[in-house]
Amino acid sequence: MTYVSNDPSNWPYLEWSRRYNYFIVASLVTVIYDWVLTFGQEIELIWRQRCSLMNILYVCVRYTGILFLIVYILANFQVSITDAVSNTIWFIQAWTPAIINAMLGVIMTTRIHAMYQGSKRILIFLLVVLLACTIASVVMTVIGNIGVSGVENILSGNHQCSENMSAKDARLNAETSIPATIWEILALCLAVWIVIKHFRELQKSPTGANIRDCFTVLMKSHVLYFVAVAVVSCFNLGTLSPSLSSFSVGVSFYYGIGEVAQAMQLFVLGPRLILSLREYHAQLVESSDEGTCITTMDFHDRGYAALTSGSV
Repeated sequence: MTYVSNDPSNWPYLEWSRRYNYFIVASLVTVIYDWVLTFGQEIELIWRQRCSLMNILYVCVRYTGILFLIVYILANFQVSITDAVSNTIWFIQAWTPAIINAMLGVIMTTRIHAMYQGSKRILIFLLVVLLACTIASVVMTVIGNIGVSGVENILSGNHQCSENMSAKDARLNAETSIPATIWEILALCLAVWIVIKHFRELQKSPTGANIRDCFTVLMKSHVLYFVAVAVVSCFNLGTLSPSLSSFSVGVSFYYGIGEVAQAMQLFVLGPRLILSLREYHAQLVESSDEGTCITTMDFHDRGYAALTSGSV
């Protein structure tokens, strides 16, 4: 049902919404810029490789992110939309982050599994924890959106897509990032532990430098991604503060920066978890005449693999 109002008391909200929309556009520009920047690598390292789970996940994360932000912007265009379209837009906005986080969890599981040299025990442990955290996020999202639907608001002639959500539901939706944060903390701890362990073991190894370089690439992208996850989680939990219930400039900037941070985490640093390692592996193969007898991670043919000389 469309809500129509010409009440001047809505003007502060309209100004707040307009400022917030600038950050949504900035998020899309950032994601597209990164896509253009890495498109050459994507062609070489993704599209020209045989189909694999990592390829599929990369394409899904990268291009879903672009479409998601485009839909987000279209939802705020000053045009008339039906309630059915509003419902669809809200469904996309509510569920896309949860789905993408689950995909990134699979990518992270693959990386850590490979770092632990294909240990079945660590794989089972990672899958159980990831599944538990994903189920928790899904259940919280479902409960937080029961009875919630998208509606069209016409405020002083401005058409907007909104949702009829209670404060309790909004709080639960903000808390859906907690299970994902727990998962990322565990993943980071496991990665740091195995890297420290390998660095100690490889101090006197003749091929230790190459392996350390590989783990350095892994940890660099992993730490950057974890920092982004932590920032997004802090912003999401910060929205629970009563002081952020006003329509001030500071509040609009807070929500806007959180939106940009989430786009960076999901749709920029997420795909780079795959690209960074594949690029390193391609450079390693190119610089070697016959291949180097080292253990590294392969994201080409399988989700993980221990590579030795001539196995690429």
